[in-house]
Amino acid sequence: MAESLADKKARAVKILTRLAKAYPDARTALDFTTPLELLVATILSAQCTDERVNAVTAALFPRYRQAADWAEVPLPVLEREIHSTGFFRAKAKSLNGMARALVERHAGLVPRTLEELVELPGVGRKTANVVLGNAFGIPALAVDTHVFRVSQRLGLARGDDAEKIHDQLCQVLPRPRWTQASHLLILHGRRVCAARKPACPTCPILALCPWPGKTKAAPAKPGARRRGAG
Repeated sequence: MAESLADKKARAVKILTRLAKAYPDARTALDFTTPLELLVATILSAQCTDERVNAVTAALFPRYRQAADWAEVPLPVLEREIHSTGFFRAKAKSLNGMARALVERHAGLVPRTLEELVELPGVGRKTANVVLGNAFGIPALAVDTHVFRVSQRLGLARGDDAEKIHDQLCQVLPRPRWTQASHLLILHGRRVCAARKPACPTCPILALCPWPGKTKAAPAKPGARRRGAG
C-alpha cells in the first residue's frame, strides 16, 4: 500500500528529529561572516571540498570585502587565486559577473529573494538556497548530491533531477526546518548513507528507512571469541 502524504510527512518529522539528535553539530561547513562571503564560497564549492574552499577563501576574504572588489579584480589574477578549487576559469567568470551584477543592480548588496539571486551569473537554485538559509535565516532547501541520494533512499522524494527532488521535499518537510533538513541530510550522506557502501547497520534512522538495498552487518570472523567468553 502506498504511503499517504500525511504519513510521509509524519515519518519525515521523525527522521529529522532522530537526525538532529545524531548530528547536533549539523550546519554549513563553509566559513563566512557576510552574505557575500557565503555566496562566493558556495560558488567555489562546486565540485570541490568545503575544506579546500575554506583554505582558499581564508586568504581571499580579507582582501576582497565588497562586491566591487570581486568585480574589479582581473580575471587572470582571480583564476590564479582560486585555481586549486577546480574549474577555476568558469568560477572566476561567475564570481566576476556575479559581483558586477550586484554592483549594477543591487548597490553591491546580496539580494534576499530566490528570484533575484538566481538572476546573478553563476548562481543556481541550490546556491541561492544555501545563501537564503544560512546567511539570511530564510527557510530554504539546498539539494546537493547527498540530499538527492539520501532523500530518495528514505522514500521522501523521487526524481531524476534536483529540481524535482527539491519540489517534492518542500511538500513533505515542514517549512521552518528546511534549512536544518538540508544540513542533516548532507551530514548523514557523508557520515553514514554513503553512495557506494552505506553503513545501514549503524544508521540512526534505520527503522524509518524503506530502502530495499540496505547493507547488512559484516559476519563475525570464524573462531572469534565472544565477549566475556573464556
